[in-house]
Amino acid sequence: MEKPHSDALVFFGVTGDLAYKQIFPALQALARRGELEMPVIGVARSDWSPEQFRERVRDSLEKHGGVDEEAFKKLSARLQFLSGNYADDDTYRRLRELLGASKHPLHYLAIPPSTFELVAQGLAKSGCGDGARIIVEKPFGRDLESAQSLNLTLHKFFAEDAIFRMDHYLGKEAVENLHYFRFANTFVEPVWNSNYIASVQITMAEQFGVQGRGAFYEEVGALRDVVQNHLLQVLALLTMEPPQGSDVDSMRDEKLRVLEAMRPLSPAELVRGQFEGYRDEEGVAPGSVVETFAALRLHIDNERWKGVPFYIRAGKQLPVTGTEVLVRLKQPAHPVFSADRSCCENHFRFRLSPDVMIAIGARTKLPGQSMVGEATELVAQRHAHEEMTPYERLLGDAMHGDTALFTRGDTVEAAWRIVDPVLGNAAPALPYAPNTWGPAAASDIIAGDGGWNELSIEGKKDDPK
Repeated sequence: MEKPHSDALVFFGVTGDLAYKQIFPALQALARRGELEMPVIGVARSDWSPEQFRERVRDSLEKHGGVDEEAFKKLSARLQFLSGNYADDDTYRRLRELLGASKHPLHYLAIPPSTFELVAQGLAKSGCGDGARIIVEKPFGRDLESAQSLNLTLHKFFAEDAIFRMDHYLGKEAVENLHYFRFANTFVEPVWNSNYIASVQITMAEQFGVQGRGAFYEEVGALRDVVQNHLLQVLALLTMEPPQGSDVDSMRDEKLRVLEAMRPLSPAELVRGQFEGYRDEEGVAPGSVVETFAALRLHIDNERWKGVPFYIRAGKQLPVTGTEVLVRLKQPAHPVFSADRSCCENHFRFRLSPDVMIAIGARTKLPGQSMVGEATELVAQRHAHEEMTPYERLLGDAMHGDTALFTRGDTVEAAWRIVDPVLGNAAPALPYAPNTWGPAAASDIIAGDGGWNELSIEGKKDDPK
């Protein structure tokens, strides 16, 4: 049965940074494509006039991609602003009046998770939640217990298929391409298992620091910020079994199964680091032990991946900005050219940012009489420019009721179960110098498996997130 299209957009926390940097540009893009034929209601505690709200939106667009006057005119005509306290029943009564004849509003909660229950209850009590969908931004909790509590809270008022957990990383074209390449090519599946793959590693490197967000980073750290969500989701796409059907939940079921098969992390298989100078950042505690770097080894206890180590590395103030996946293949079982073993294994390399690349590592013979070769990469590459930004794509999907690129509640809990044992100070946060690849101990995690993939991305300082 076709799902109804949302007929109103409501943004709680519309005066915040997320709306300013991401949501308003996405709304203008949707308006440009004619996909925003509905009221757009911003809700916040600020006592703004409608004109102040429109000026805030224009200022956002000027600083984040530019103003398309025709699209902005369409968007501006649909903007409404509601000032109110989230704890006040009158706020939701007035919201119900603004919604008018709308039967399927989409509510975006760009607010702290601590206020989710308050707002969800207000929506349900006032009738604003009837026939509605709700988007919640990550983080989905701080650990397994809080994630379970958050899911229980949301399920009091909304069915699972009406809850859209936003992880914008899953809306990136490069991440979707990774999933497509895996299942669309006949030559991949026969070798995509422990018989042929020696190891898999994912690196998410950021050349910059916390960028003035020290107080926020003190609450999360690298494990909560990018490992538990972005990178475990990428690993799930790499390792899941083929979906049994083409429907959305078939794919989500397989992601859940492989996450449930991942062994919970042990402190012995984790290296945490903190770049020198982090404690001098505004909002950071003088004796902070929060990690700005994490390197870890994971295991998947199923038949396909038995014995294959999986490595994840993420950090700030590293030499480059970029995200890559390296899948190393085993050496040939019966080497014919045994004297020519000087190079790395065959591999697949997927660059997810700042540009998009898929490369296959092979050996080719050098000219001459000797049977000696050299490492060669067969590269298919395209520019990272995307037709749609992740927020534009995901907002559009939520309006259509398409949950494919959103995270299901049980999958969120499965990911937290993996990292829960090492949250906090389970391993020491070792110091490392900026513009290096983290603490020296990070190399010990991957010792014997060919070492870390040293990304070489010249002149790229974009934020991969």
